[in-house]
Amino acid sequence: MQEGQFALKIIAMAKATIAKDPPLPANAFVGKPGPPTDKELSAALGPAKSLWDQLLTELADELKLPAREWNSYSKKAGWSLRVKRGDRIILYLAPLPRAFRASFALGDKAVQAAKAGGLPKPVLKIIASARKYAEGTAVRIEVNNVADIPVVKQLAKAKMDN
Repeated sequence: MQEGQFALKIIAMAKATIAKDPPLPANAFVGKPGPPTDKELSAALGPAKSLWDQLLTELADELKLPAREWNSYSKKAGWSLRVKRGDRIILYLAPLPRAFRASFALGDKAVQAAKAGGLPKPVLKIIASARKYAEGTAVRIEVNNVADIPVVKQLAKAKMDN
């Protein structure tokens, strides 16, 4: 699948999710024409900037995921950071006001691995109620405290291994 086709599927997923699910917190960079600077990111995330930095460091060191790139498929959606292994996107990090969202498209095997991995019950509930698309199950975790970081890393590992 080409990147443009993937972006169109993501847009369709977002529209379907908005139509059926409660609205998610708005991306901090809706309407911004270019990717955020580190200063803008710090201002938007506030105290969550240290969590953002910690997660990216741990993903790079522990899971060997140093590759990342900013992406926006429309001004209305804002900007997200793609965390990649090679050409494969493992997760998206979307800045929110004073927090951020980690989003995954998990295949069936990754979902089963995540469920078997001892995740907290609220996270298992998120996975169980997540929408399923051709690209995978759309799991979104809002990160606003240090306890959320191991959850995101476990989901990233489940995706990488499956």
